[in-house]
Amino acid sequence: MTAAPGTGVGAAEVAARTRAFIRDVVIPAEPPAGVTLDAETRRDLQARARAAGVFAPHVPVALGGLGLPLTEWSPVFQEAGYSPIGPAVLNCMAPDEGNMLLLERIATDEQRERFLAPLAAGATRSCFAMTEPHPGAGSDPAALSTSARQVDGGWVLDGEKRFISGADEADFAIVMARTPELGDDAATLFLVAMDAPGVELGHAIRTLETAISGGHPHVRYAGVRVADADVLGTPGQAFRHAQVRLGPARLTHCMRWLGLARRAQDTALDRVRTREMFGSPLGELGIAQGLLADSEIDLASSAALIDWAARELERDARAGATASSIAKVHVSEAVGRVIDRAVQLCGGDGVTLELPLLSFLNEVRPFRVYDGSSETHRWAIARRAVSRRRREIQDGAAPLDRPEGAR
Repeated sequence: MTAAPGTGVGAAEVAARTRAFIRDVVIPAEPPAGVTLDAETRRDLQARARAAGVFAPHVPVALGGLGLPLTEWSPVFQEAGYSPIGPAVLNCMAPDEGNMLLLERIATDEQRERFLAPLAAGATRSCFAMTEPHPGAGSDPAALSTSARQVDGGWVLDGEKRFISGADEADFAIVMARTPELGDDAATLFLVAMDAPGVELGHAIRTLETAISGGHPHVRYAGVRVADADVLGTPGQAFRHAQVRLGPARLTHCMRWLGLARRAQDTALDRVRTREMFGSPLGELGIAQGLLADSEIDLASSAALIDWAARELERDARAGATASSIAKVHVSEAVGRVIDRAVQLCGGDGVTLELPLLSFLNEVRPFRVYDGSSETHRWAIARRAVSRRRREIQDGAAPLDRPEGAR
């Protein structure tokens, strides 16, 4: 693996440092199951992460990070994800991590200074406001109903969002809103301070997981004025810009939760080495070995798909969109299977809070829904496959296979 630009530190070394830091420092500081990491402990652990040389592995060196490229994030993010709070401590947790990437790629210099630099340093928090109450945007962003209209010097934003992860602790939001003055299907991204007049936190939605601090509340925008200087990217191009964030963000979720699944598998392996049943160590019983083997297969195939999708995203955005969908569906379901098998192998202890496995299940189960449900991604994958095959036939690049005698 190559060294991060300007650091002389390669991904393998960062992963090794992260592995040691998570096990020695972070896991002993984990809050009880179902409890979110508090802000004071987070700041203390982030300071220790900086001192250990593992803070912000994905952030450019100029902004205080380690500057690793996307194709080398996975081993580091997996090591961070070995603890549910690890990514937050390393400042590579959603939604901040995805917002950093988006700001890095499309923000103006002035916006990078105001929003990206403090976010990358861990001095501020952010959220991404796209999802809306029904029938607004969810898995289908085209259903967007929040709107913004142009006024002198800026825009006025109106609408309601929900499931806005991290909003309770965020300093600013990246808000997606329809801008019909720019075209029937046009939408724009806006940088909006959470304390701006007209921004209101609404109903706090209770969810299974706790790894993302700051909740997942409704956020209302009532006549919120946004200056032209706070438009993120090109007006009217929100859907195109969002893809810059959404593809890699799906993969980083995969990386983090795969790390948590590895910890569940390690817990199960420790259990079967020491637990005896019917006169033999549990690990020597065929039915237990089958469960362990299936989990090893899920872990290995998930890691391979993540690496492939990361390379595809770097090579070509269109190909990367399909690859990230494939990886997202597989990994979101595989990590759940791995953790569930670990629960089963740990028997009665697995379904208590004496082990963290039930809390791990709570963390990963929502991933089959957010960032596009498995069903939505399967629909998109199949549609693209049919279109690809149609183009191959039309271009004469492949023969049309038909049953013998068919016309």
